[in-house]
Amino acid sequence: MKSDVLKSELAGLWYVDNPEQLAREIDTYLNAVDPEPRENLAALILPHAGYRYSGMTAAHGIKLLKGRRYQRVIVLGPSHRVPLLDRVSIPDVNWVETPLGSIPVDRAAAAQLWESEVIESHPYAHSSEHSVQIELPFLQRVLDGFSLLPIVCGQLTGQSAAAVGRALLPLLDEQTLVVISTDFTHYGRSFDYVPFTENVSENIRSLDMGAFELIQQKNAEAFLKYIRNTGATICGASPLAVLLTMLDENASIELLKYENSGSLTDDWSHCVSYVAAAVTGGWKQPAAAGAKETAALSPSDRQFLLQLARHRIAERLKKRLPALARPVSAALDQQMGAFVTLRKHGRLRGCIGEIFPRRPLVEAVSEQAVNAAFHDPRFPKLREDELLDIKIEISALTAPQKVGSYEDIKIGRHGMVLSRDMRSAVFLPQVAVEQGWDRDTTLAQLCLKAGLPEDAWRSGCEFHVFEAVVFSEH
Repeated sequence: MKSDVLKSELAGLWYVDNPEQLAREIDTYLNAVDPEPRENLAALILPHAGYRYSGMTAAHGIKLLKGRRYQRVIVLGPSHRVPLLDRVSIPDVNWVETPLGSIPVDRAAAAQLWESEVIESHPYAHSSEHSVQIELPFLQRVLDGFSLLPIVCGQLTGQSAAAVGRALLPLLDEQTLVVISTDFTHYGRSFDYVPFTENVSENIRSLDMGAFELIQQKNAEAFLKYIRNTGATICGASPLAVLLTMLDENASIELLKYENSGSLTDDWSHCVSYVAAAVTGGWKQPAAAGAKETAALSPSDRQFLLQLARHRIAERLKKRLPALARPVSAALDQQMGAFVTLRKHGRLRGCIGEIFPRRPLVEAVSEQAVNAAFHDPRFPKLREDELLDIKIEISALTAPQKVGSYEDIKIGRHGMVLSRDMRSAVFLPQVAVEQGWDRDTTLAQLCLKAGLPEDAWRSGCEFHVFEAVVFSEH
């Protein structure tokens, strides 16, 4: 029978079932490690054994999330019990519950993904599967206000892994974190894997590092071939392959911690390897980006979107408002990026959005209005007594397109994304006009925003441009 909530069955088995004890245990692991911060953190590779074995290794990755904010976390783990040949599954639920609370599932994103022929909702794939659920209490201790896409992966070929990656790419932006849940080599007769009996610890490490080198090369086919040739029992090979198909050429994968249960239990006849790794840099561009012509937004469409943005902010402030009457318009349902900007007495009061089109415009505006009011880290949360003083501006964005040179950027027409050395920054089209900047000044300011020297735009940078339909309550 379908349930609204997927309740994790791991408490009391994979970790303690008391919420206070569980929180203390996770904090003990996190307080014991101090990794160097990483810029442009896009994904983590984490183990999924019981916390007594893999908790300290996982902490080396999870600690990097302290102080960060993500709107969505996508967790991909392998299916250990239910065969899903060339398929992955997302549970048809609204919440996933652990002893530390409930996490909302991103239903809009799930519905979009279910349209892919390689993504389904298998009724039995999630209830007792630990690979995804083991990561959730750790995430709950370091992140607030995120939605979840829990994805259990079956055995994937390189082709099907690429298909899953293509389906996920439109969802990946700076506000989305990807977590790959996998253990590495499972050694011992109980795992039916004893390729050597001498120098076991050294040989296991060599086997694991051979796989990890191919992961660092971002070569999914070579990695899967290595698994076939060696028989290496890396349970999350399929989720790892999906990750590798999505990374662009500038992405980097760094080993944070390597451990083996044999060194913890002193039993090398039955042991499992654990890896924590950080993925920094960017994602490939969605293949379909910009392929469709953008439908025009009518005056009634624009008025509705502005009313919707204010309505959502007021709802979050616990104000009761009459229901909105939505116009019948296909333009509101087209996939577009969107930014919502708030100004108070002419001064910026919040601005957050999404560049790449991944969902209907009406959904993007609804969520980003709340984010601009309450989750822009540059400003305190909007107060109820400020609501009447703010003016709302919406920028509906066309899909970004790569251009060959900064000389192709047209000030006043183009918004722009600048990328170099795993750093990036974005300006909406109206920014340069409002500031009175020419192109050189705009690019210099964009470099500074990205943490680059102000003249870095002159060489070695990659540029994407987009256009915007901008309208406000003024």
